[in-house]
Amino acid sequence: MNQALLIIDVQQELVEGNNEIKSVFNKEALLDNINLVINKALESHALIIFIRDKDVAEGKGPGFQIHPKVNVPTSARIFDKAATNAFYGTPLMDFLKENEIEHLVMMGCKTEHCIDTAVRTATVNHFDVTLVGDGHSTTDSSILSAEKIISHHNEILHGHYNVDNFSVVRTTKEDLFQPIHNNYR
Repeated sequence: MNQALLIIDVQQELVEGNNEIKSVFNKEALLDNINLVINKALESHALIIFIRDKDVAEGKGPGFQIHPKVNVPTSARIFDKAATNAFYGTPLMDFLKENEIEHLVMMGCKTEHCIDTAVRTATVNHFDVTLVGDGHSTTDSSILSAEKIISHHNEILHGHYNVDNFSVVRTTKEDLFQPIHNNYR
């Protein structure tokens, strides 16, 4: 089975925050977990794809770049997006189809926006998804803490399905590149 690790919007300014926006919840653990899963992806010969949001740091400079604490493999692909959805207006879908990817492991920021949208879009487009439950983060909203937003999404996206393809939520401690979707079909 061909697999890919999709890391969304783990850009320096988004993770660290700026004068107007706080850093994401539990950022050090997030960065450590991303590096751990990158290593697992390399061991499993999975493709590694980073998505960068052009709205972060106005699409330029160090703030726009992937966070410097993330170990970006030279083989990784990087796509830039202008929308919340990593699939909209990017070469991501074509790249996944060309490489016959069937299973996506997802991580990144922000939970309730780009992560949620990517998980749902992927399942609709015939990919099985493993969302890394301790591998995505966000900031507090006006009504919910970041921690509650993350917990809520881990609950609602676990088992989110579109008949043939669905998402499961697993942690970095698990063998993420041994998909468990067929256990439930």
